[in-house]
Amino acid sequence: MQVHLKRAYEPASEDDGLRVLVDRLWPRGLRKQDAHLDLWLQEVAPSSSLRKWFAHDPAKWEEFQRRYFDELRAQVEAVAQLRRLAEDQQVTLVYAARDEQHTHAAVLKRFLEQEPAGPQSKP
Repeated sequence: MQVHLKRAYEPASEDDGLRVLVDRLWPRGLRKQDAHLDLWLQEVAPSSSLRKWFAHDPAKWEEFQRRYFDELRAQVEAVAQLRRLAEDQQVTLVYAARDEQHTHAAVLKRFLEQEPAGPQSKP
């Protein structure tokens, strides 16, 4: 499985492979034609309530990861779709957050790597 991460505001590259936006909201200030996306998979993004609770607060990072893993376990079809895509080709998870260390996309990538066959693992 080849999954990479990239901010939505970085230029697209041939090396990105399939570009999948994994945010629930469209990236602010980014025109659709400039995003060069292949798919927008909102279902794998954190819920609005979790996103608002977290508010990109690094002090909440550990708990955010646990809660987000739980949400991903409930999104069986969307996660399975993303896994199938990543098994066949290079996939770049595209996200808008400024903080590249505390982004849900990194948690999603880890989820895909740790739970490739089912929802039993923990963060």
